[in-house]
Amino acid sequence: MSTELANKVVIITGASSGIGEATTRLLAEGGAKLVIGARREEKLKALADSLPNAEIYYQATDVTDQKQVESLAQLALDKFGRIDVIYNNAGIMPTANLSELHHSEWKEMLDINIMGVLNGIAAVLPTMKAQKSGHIITTDSVAGHVVYPGSAVYCGTKFAVRAIMEGLRQEERESNIRSTIVSPGLVDTELYTTISDKEFGSQLRDAAKIPGVGLKPEDIANAVAYAIGVPDTVAVSEILIRPTNQVV
Repeated sequence: MSTELANKVVIITGASSGIGEATTRLLAEGGAKLVIGARREEKLKALADSLPNAEIYYQATDVTDQKQVESLAQLALDKFGRIDVIYNNAGIMPTANLSELHHSEWKEMLDINIMGVLNGIAAVLPTMKAQKSGHIITTDSVAGHVVYPGSAVYCGTKFAVRAIMEGLRQEERESNIRSTIVSPGLVDTELYTTISDKEFGSQLRDAAKIPGVGLKPEDIANAVAYAIGVPDTVAVSEILIRPTNQVV
């Protein structure tokens, strides 16, 4: 575990399960000061209670609500006086062909996967610019690098995130603000419960549990910790991480 993690003030959204939970646990082990958010407050409380030696605060947060994300950032400032890292991890993955016309799912994906990231960036950017330092990390996806049938809109949201984060890197590099996208392949998380085709969701969930076919949340947490832990003079812009046997 890098000593660069110790005492870093890190905000994590989508922290109640999966990658967010695993990252919270790993960074707590490394001595980071944590502020975690998600919609399920009871899950956040259970996570915080399970880490009695960590400096950790939590707050119910819907990333589609700009004010709630700003409030989470303010909690970090109130408790620790600065924000070193935000990890925008909340996301959903409904899948269906465009011809099925799932308008409500399209809007929800746009609101969470894109606007949720923008709300996270906006909540911390003024503070990081004033500090002349900071690190903004976002969970992207292999789907932000390749397109495949049944996921046109999901892939679109992840391509958008990739573009936004690269634009952020270019705009804020002279403010010493780094940006990183972590793009996982298949991971064993609750993400597949957001797929409306329950049979397909179950197939993906079962596949994700097979070593080499799916990744563990801890695999992604390790990638996040690596990106945070490098020296401030180093920017890890993208991490693309697949199970060994994944094709796309």
